[in-house]
Amino acid sequence: MIHEILPVGILQCNCSIFGDEQSREAVVIDPGDEIGQILGVLAKHKLRVKAIIITHAHIDHIGGAQKLKAATGAPVYMNAKDQELYDHLDMQAGWLGMPAPERTEIDVAAREGDTVKLGPAEFHILDTPGHTQGSISLWIPAEGKLIAGDTLFMDSIGRTDLPGGDYEQILRSIHAKLLPLDDGTVVIPGHGPNTTIGRERARNPFLKGL
Repeated sequence: MIHEILPVGILQCNCSIFGDEQSREAVVIDPGDEIGQILGVLAKHKLRVKAIIITHAHIDHIGGAQKLKAATGAPVYMNAKDQELYDHLDMQAGWLGMPAPERTEIDVAAREGDTVKLGPAEFHILDTPGHTQGSISLWIPAEGKLIAGDTLFMDSIGRTDLPGGDYEQILRSIHAKLLPLDDGTVVIPGHGPNTTIGRERARNPFLKGL
């Protein structure tokens, strides 16, 4: 499967573009900004977007969703518990001193247990609240990969001091949903370098004792 990761926007959010070589269909996760670059990758691989998935409604992850949907016609998936956060996109833009991007309607409520299929692969939606109340992660067994959004990072976890954040809740989410995955699972976080579940289990200072 094609998988390209583009760090986009002023906060360098990791946007993942997955493409199936047979059907030429694609899933784009967290198109926070720089939609021209994302469209360039899609064009390079001759991919057609079938789904735009948002791990949570912070502006750096969802800011470009409207433009990508307008360009591709693909539906946008997001957990409904982050709708209020998305409704205050202008406030989030103010935190960063940037103009508010246009908003889009959310087409599909991403829920625990739902799957999005791309060729032979299935993207399993996991509820992982704590960074925000509607944060989700995506487990792709066929690829041995986890898109963790801002829930888990190399040597760290998502911040919980913003509206909707809850420190104890994010630890529960990681313990219940992420740490049971195989040690070799590659973790693609919302920002920064990839890691593995095994590495974070052994070395992440926030997960000691979990």
